[in-house]
Amino acid sequence: MARAGTKKSRTANVLEKKIIERKAKAGVVGLGYVGLPLSIELASSGFNVTGFDISEKKVALLNSGRSDIDDISDAAVKKAVSSGNLTATTDWKKISTMDTISICVPTPLSKTKDPDVSYILNALNSLKPYLRKATLVVLESTTYPGTTEDLILPLLTGKGMKVGVDFFLAFSPERVDPGNPTFTTKNTPRVVGGITPDCTRIAKLFYEQTLPLVYTVSSTRAAEMVKLLENTFRSVNIGLVNEVAVMCDRLKLDVWEIIDAAATKPFGFMPFYPGPGLGGHCIPIDPHYLSWKLKSLNYYARFIELAGDINSHMPEYVVDRINALLNKRFAKALNKSTILVLGVAYKRDIKDMRESPALDVISLLEARGASVIYNDPFVPGFDFSGQKHKSVKLSEGLLKRVDLVVIATDHTQYDYEYIVAHAKAVFDSRNATKKVRKNRKKIELL
Repeated sequence: MARAGTKKSRTANVLEKKIIERKAKAGVVGLGYVGLPLSIELASSGFNVTGFDISEKKVALLNSGRSDIDDISDAAVKKAVSSGNLTATTDWKKISTMDTISICVPTPLSKTKDPDVSYILNALNSLKPYLRKATLVVLESTTYPGTTEDLILPLLTGKGMKVGVDFFLAFSPERVDPGNPTFTTKNTPRVVGGITPDCTRIAKLFYEQTLPLVYTVSSTRAAEMVKLLENTFRSVNIGLVNEVAVMCDRLKLDVWEIIDAAATKPFGFMPFYPGPGLGGHCIPIDPHYLSWKLKSLNYYARFIELAGDINSHMPEYVVDRINALLNKRFAKALNKSTILVLGVAYKRDIKDMRESPALDVISLLEARGASVIYNDPFVPGFDFSGQKHKSVKLSEGLLKRVDLVVIATDHTQYDYEYIVAHAKAVFDSRNATKKVRKNRKKIELL
């Protein structure tokens, strides 16, 4: 690993002074669910922020004072833009005026579930010609251990640019939880690891100007591993509870009752809840980054692979349960049924549909011949697998007409008493009807 000497370079002193005095110009590459909240927090702390994005539509929207992200209001964007502290652009030449650059671009998986770091590479190749000395570069995009050191560092060094002396490179994993009103970018602790001690110190100093708690680790590899551990922990535990849900169905037990009872134990147990599958950009994807990396080291990550297999098959299990429910209650086949799916976002009270299991459930139902319609107060329409879908209006007549209502996302806007009262039957994959007192016989839980 590259290491600088213990004596601070002149460029480090210059950059630190700029950061402390809020004179450092902050660049944020990628203005999505990670980059935009970060930009708003930096702007609110007094930094002059330039957001870079390849979408001219997004850039125009933000510069007009509007947001396309659930957790960021139009008012917050308008305030930041009006103050002069936030500007969005597609012009990479403006990188040459930046003192800090935070890279917040997507890191999806390929069809073979290999890491796709093309967005990172494209961003780096676009900014590299304009990178100047005394600049801090921080990667926030989730990736496999070694990406910052092995992939980014070689691209940025050369032409007299030495890491830890002329420029500073670190990794700080994003910890965004869309729709979470309690923990936001502002109050969620940050983890930072740099290529050199100076890189770590300067990155820590930068985040400390905006965020209340910054925790440092020994290297960029350690920081990259932290993020993967966090999301692998969730994936494995969700995989466990999803399998327990299947077990409870076979044992004629209520998995939700079992979890609630186990959660009364004040130590040694943390409740996780089953569902129709995993959604969002992180949990279904990030563990595969770690698994892929370990395969290159001749190690098979059994827990990760098993959890991924269980979670990825939950939409099929849900459809099988729906089919059995229709047969049992109405002696009706899927290909002769009309099904109303409630919620297509991957979690409650947001519009984010990334990796939503509801989409897989809809696709599988349609593949088996069912007529599927949906309602989502946050998603008026979407395209999936070449087909256009439009949210239908909920009404008493609609609920009575369909053969089955499937709750795929438990939005709090839904009146579950009303839905259950007028539906013929409800398959609840989220335990959203927990507080419904009447017509319990109409409900079948996952």
